[in-house]
Amino acid sequence: MHCNILGAPVQDGSRRMGCEMGPSALRTAGLIAALSELGHTVTDLGAVVPAAVRPLTHGNLALKALPEISAWTAGIADAAYAASGGAMPIFLGGDHSISAGTLSGLARRAAEAGRPLFVLWLDAHPDFHTLDTTVSGNLHGVPLAYASGQPGFDGYFPDLPAKVDPARICTLGIRSVDPAERQALRAAGVTAHDMRAIDEHGIAPLLGAFLERVAAENGLLHVSLDVDFLDPSIAPAVGTTVPGGATFREAHLVMEMLSDSGLVSSLDLVELNPFLDERGRTATLMVDLTASLMGRRIMDRPTRSF
Repeated sequence: MHCNILGAPVQDGSRRMGCEMGPSALRTAGLIAALSELGHTVTDLGAVVPAAVRPLTHGNLALKALPEISAWTAGIADAAYAASGGAMPIFLGGDHSISAGTLSGLARRAAEAGRPLFVLWLDAHPDFHTLDTTVSGNLHGVPLAYASGQPGFDGYFPDLPAKVDPARICTLGIRSVDPAERQALRAAGVTAHDMRAIDEHGIAPLLGAFLERVAAENGLLHVSLDVDFLDPSIAPAVGTTVPGGATFREAHLVMEMLSDSGLVSSLDLVELNPFLDERGRTATLMVDLTASLMGRRIMDRPTRSF
């Protein structure tokens, strides 16, 4: 497979500085070498350049860096569309606001191909706030709402050439959901599996049912992997730690199931903050998980010591 690597060094959507170093850390941790060793052809496209920043004001005075995130979203959307032509793009964040752009560009590509785009959102948070409902004002909490066409973004974020159907979105591993998001997820028809559902049923049947839907519709599948999907005991390099996340084995099982399905067409790796890492252990784990998704099995993993 041909993989296009594209960095999106965005940190304006988060309350903690450091995510802009994420793409460099993932490269340093050996992402390109890991993919190449698995037989994939890799092209490193460098870093996205944001569009021109335009003045924007909004009635929600809590919003932070709205003009900057809007500009990044426009630049990332165009870059994601270009990178997805004839290759599997892997986007290196940057905070999760980059997904507003990646999903926009990928939805445009899917619409032109006449295939539905499905989204697997691996995150402690659903990121389903709108500009009106966010209390923190941190815009890494809005990308999934924006990309699925929820109200309130017109005139502030770029117009969407195509929207992601909320019924084709699955959030897996969520454990920090604000009341406004909970109501919006239910109303939109998003499939939401929290950690209690994983505890009760296991992660495999929940993911398996979603993958069956993707396959039945001949869909393209975008996977968005946030560091805080993982338990902070194994992945400390994130500014939004929430206890009780996915274990090492649960995370690898997800990636192996995705690999076995052959359905994944694009990937986000987001919210890695190297400033908060411990000797690169989180960056290394994210690379290992990516390798599992791209065909490596646990038995093939090199032994690592930290």
